[in-house]
Amino acid sequence: MTQMIGVLAGGDSPEREVSLLSGKGVFAALQRLGYASRIVEIETLDSLVPALKGIDIAFNCLHGGSGEDGTVQLLLQVMGIPTIGSGPLACARAMDKEQAKAIFRSKDLPTPASVTLDRESMDSKLQEAVNVLSFPLILKPQNGGSTIAVHRVECEAELSRAAQSVLADFDIVLIEPFIEGRELTVGILMIEGREVALPVIEIRFPGLLFDYAAKYTDGQAEFLAPAPLTLEEASYVRDIALRAHQSLGCHGYSRVDLRLGLDGIAYLLEVNTLPGMTPLSDLPRAASVQGIEYDDLVAMMLSTSELPTA
Repeated sequence: MTQMIGVLAGGDSPEREVSLLSGKGVFAALQRLGYASRIVEIETLDSLVPALKGIDIAFNCLHGGSGEDGTVQLLLQVMGIPTIGSGPLACARAMDKEQAKAIFRSKDLPTPASVTLDRESMDSKLQEAVNVLSFPLILKPQNGGSTIAVHRVECEAELSRAAQSVLADFDIVLIEPFIEGRELTVGILMIEGREVALPVIEIRFPGLLFDYAAKYTDGQAEFLAPAPLTLEEASYVRDIALRAHQSLGCHGYSRVDLRLGLDGIAYLLEVNTLPGMTPLSDLPRAASVQGIEYDDLVAMMLSTSELPTA
């Protein structure tokens, strides 16, 4: 009996438009590969269950929010619908950047120092950030993605306004020191039953911050794939990335973002359990350097569809 693959896309997070582009690309690849598939465009979490009628396998292309924080993964697990990639707990750990950083530290993996705050604790936590962190600082949502609502702050006078801007749309702000150095990203992929780190990509961009426009506007940023690193540097960065993926209990694939500091340390920023699959996304770009074209990547991601326990 032919199984129907549902490509979940859209959602109600700020990353909706990116998710729709990812879903469009994956659906086209599944069609070329000959799989029975259809796009399941999600508006809200409440609309998900009826939309899953007739779906045997979920190819989740939701980014951010309930689509990536473990909620949808848990719902699919309860419904008995296999889905690709990481399970609900691993997704929850990765989405909560402060929890992920605590796990990294417990595994002796390098990550920038940080302070988190909400609306009630803003004043005291901003003072703590001034006391224990060094400017410039990066402020971002603790559970966001796609570099949405990310601010670089050069001095104390700018802090409160930036925090309030993030809190306008998100509940918790994560503050970290900006790591002077190089912006790197590493894709993790299950290849022949073994998770491997793909070639490192370096991202160079105009201005002081790799923001949403630089990430998703063609030509705004330069993606060096593979990154111009020594063999020793590349091996070190890939090892840190793979260990980060495994420390959170991720499964099948992910994308790990890092900053290679001037001190030679690869500082972990975050692990993305549902990385983008748009024409400008880094996981397909890294896979291509490995000799894996987009359609083959989609097939390999599909092969991770099971009911993960993590």
